Amino acid sequence: MNIFKTYIVLRVTILIFLFSISLSSFAQKGWETGAGLGMTHYFGDLNTDNEINAIGIGGKVFARYNFNNRIAWALGLHYGQISGSDENSENNFENLRNLSFRSNVGDITSHFEFNFLPYNHGSRDKFYTPYLFGGFNVYTYNPQAELDGVWHDLRPLGTEGQFIGEEYNTIDMGLTYGGGIKVSLSFEWSIEVELSARYLFTDYLDDVSTSYPDYDDLEGLRGELSVMLADRSVEVAEVPIGETGRQRGNSTDNDFYSFLTVNVVYYFGGITCPGVTY
Repeated sequence: MNIFKTYIVLRVTILIFLFSISLSSFAQKGWETGAGLGMTHYFGDLNTDNEINAIGIGGKVFARYNFNNRIAWALGLHYGQISGSDENSENNFENLRNLSFRSNVGDITSHFEFNFLPYNHGSRDKFYTPYLFGGFNVYTYNPQAELDGVWHDLRPLGTEGQFIGEEYNTIDMGLTYGGGIKVSLSFEWSIEVELSARYLFTDYLDDVSTSYPDYDDLEGLRGELSVMLADRSVEVAEVPIGETGRQRGNSTDNDFYSFLTVNVVYYFGGITCPGVTY
């Protein structure tokens, strides 16, 4: 928590500094709205090598307020599908673990943006800029696994031995950060390419985090299906690896996911000319 607080203080300090040095710049104020389509990807216990091997489809809609041509605030709604599988791993233990999942993710993000270059819609020489942003998000997810052609919600099955009522939350908060490039096509229209990531405050995006449960207790509490989806090494290994108490995931490293989108943006604002000093 101390690291998180330090990060917040540092980020706010940087934003205030950037805001202060840009107030004197040629001002462009006003609202924008836009939408984008692109790709999603997941990183976590079922993708420990951080490989780009399970691309999903995602999109976003958003609104942005420009304080000037350097600083903006944006509110966005993202939606997409992510997935992961031990089948794609080069690690022998993970191949034998044989877990997989898919989930739809939706989030609301709020963040501040900083343009590296002065950016004015419709300008001949200030029509593009790289940019960075940082903020927070609230997201929802629902990991599922497939068995015999049927997809099952994993949270209600308590695959790591969670007691009823102690399952992980499927609505949570995280940090959002990223960057991209903006290009103005006219005074009203612009296009952006943006990469954004979410650092999550959960390690259960993929339903994998701690250790294998006690199977007798799990079956008595949740049923046979829970046992079948808790240890899937029995499907591929001569000797199953899912002994009770053995590590199933890495709870010290939270999951995250990302969006890569191409956005089309419409600008409603205006340009305020700087005052003349005599």
